[in-house]
Amino acid sequence: MQQTPPGMPTQGMPAPPMPAAPMPAPPMPAAPMPAAPMPTAPMPAAPMPAAPVQPKHQSSPEVRERLKAVGAISQALSAEVQKVIIGKSHVIDNVMINILSNGNLLFEDYPGLAKTLMTNTFADALGCDFKRVQFTPDLLPADITGTNIYDAKKGEFTFKPGPLFCNLLLADEINRAPPKTQAALLEAMQEKQVTIGTVTHKLPAPFIVMATQNPVEQEGTYPLPEAQLDRFMFKMSVGYPDRADEDEILSRRITRKKDSVDVQVITDPQRVIAMQQACEDVYLDPALRMYMVELVSRTREDPRVLVGSSPRGSQALLKTARAAAAMRGRDFVTPDDIKSVATLAISHRIILKPEHQIKGLEPSEVVQTILREVPVPTV
Repeated sequence: MQQTPPGMPTQGMPAPPMPAAPMPAPPMPAAPMPAAPMPTAPMPAAPMPAAPVQPKHQSSPEVRERLKAVGAISQALSAEVQKVIIGKSHVIDNVMINILSNGNLLFEDYPGLAKTLMTNTFADALGCDFKRVQFTPDLLPADITGTNIYDAKKGEFTFKPGPLFCNLLLADEINRAPPKTQAALLEAMQEKQVTIGTVTHKLPAPFIVMATQNPVEQEGTYPLPEAQLDRFMFKMSVGYPDRADEDEILSRRITRKKDSVDVQVITDPQRVIAMQQACEDVYLDPALRMYMVELVSRTREDPRVLVGSSPRGSQALLKTARAAAAMRGRDFVTPDDIKSVATLAISHRIILKPEHQIKGLEPSEVVQTILREVPVPTV
């Protein structure tokens, strides 16, 4: 046994160990191979929960509580208005978003669809000072803004404010007034002030204009110029109710035995101002900010558009998206908030090329196309 190894070791003995060596070799790498993926599997899983960076940008508990309060008051206001306006909860929510954004609103719809009634109801529920002006062809700017009147006892001119000095102004059938009267609203709608002669008078806060106009019966009217349309935060319609809602309207009228509806006061001007200020604390992710910029920029590049939205449209989109989030009690904006207000905030700021206007294309269709084409960021 000891003599065979000296003659055999160099030729026969190494051969058996060679196959024996590769046999354990495969299991050796097989063992580390599963061991390697085991630590690497949790590695990609670890950053995934950390991807949403909103906790780093979340507001303070005080801000979150204020925004929850804004949402609760908004829901109470919406519920109160829905006692009068039947089956139009989405329209009421959009009006509420407009109020939280401290913007002006233009209703364009057919007669008898509760445009004026909705404005009156909101004014009652908000507890704000409300004035109504029926726009007519003979209406003068001083009839709205006010004018200086000579006081014989004092021997001087004193300013007598017009109906514009209120919290909520209803400009009923605004397109029936001549352009000079329409232009009298521009400074008030944008700067919240009125200049009479050389003296500037600040309007009370909050100040919101809700205007109505009829899309039919254009004879004897003065269409609003694009510059004034741009002053409105939203342009929207109410629409006809369906059969069930119209039956409910009649049923409630029979029950209350009168035309008017009693509306409970939910808030007051100071609280409305506080709600508008609270919307400024709603967080907007930078990716969503660029999403807004892309949406507005596409309106200037669309081949069907002659004039796209101005940066005022971007700011309107920002303010209304924040208000939409605050109305739902959230302290951050989501892509759905932006999509829900984009058409109302941008469409009326777009001027289509004549050939597309003739074909019956609507600016809202252009905005809807852009919303489908622009990728939504993940935040």
